[in-house]
Amino acid sequence: MRDREPHDLEGASILLAGATGALGSEIGRQLVKAGARLTLFARDEAKLAQVDLPGPRVVGDIADVDACTDAVWEAVTRYGRIDGVVNATGVVAFGPLADLTDETIDELVTTNLIGPVRLMRTVLPEIENGGFIANLSAIVGERPTAGMALYSATKAALSAVDTALARELRARRIDVIDVRPPHTETGLANRPVAGEPPRLPQGKAPDAVAARIVEAIRNRERTVPADAF
Repeated sequence: MRDREPHDLEGASILLAGATGALGSEIGRQLVKAGARLTLFARDEAKLAQVDLPGPRVVGDIADVDACTDAVWEAVTRYGRIDGVVNATGVVAFGPLADLTDETIDELVTTNLIGPVRLMRTVLPEIENGGFIANLSAIVGERPTAGMALYSATKAALSAVDTALARELRARRIDVIDVRPPHTETGLANRPVAGEPPRLPQGKAPDAVAARIVEAIRNRERTVPADAF
């Protein structure tokens, strides 16, 4: 829906979680090109130090409440406000559900669902009215896939949180944007926390997917399904 003024990204303070990933860093480049000011949040210190994006850096796991607090504090301290959040974090595992270990289950649920929820809870008191939260779910959230049952479930659950939270935040005019990109050539499938990736079709280019996501943020779209890419 485009019944409201578009988000003006020029000068906007945006907290980018998952800033070192192929898609997260490309979203960051697109946001900077649009004039946004970033606070970069990721758990790999070495990669975060090397990422070619301007802005303060916070090292930590999105599932760690203290790390989320540090990231929010850094954004507010540096820029005086937070206008938006982009969550581009996530891990994947492959294989039948019966074969997943408890450790793999915990990592999938913690990183893909609990972490984003903790970041949102932490940022909500600080984010400006009229701002936005954009969460990257995945195509499997709308089309659950055999051999990716729990991964699909975590992404579908995140989409459900987005839908409900958007209703809770209507009075504050904060957009909660549920983004469900199709398979994208980020290399994530080659770094599963468990299992072997199936044969996958050629994925979308990260720069094209990132451009579509930034367009959705600017236009205040509430959902961006896989077929919108």
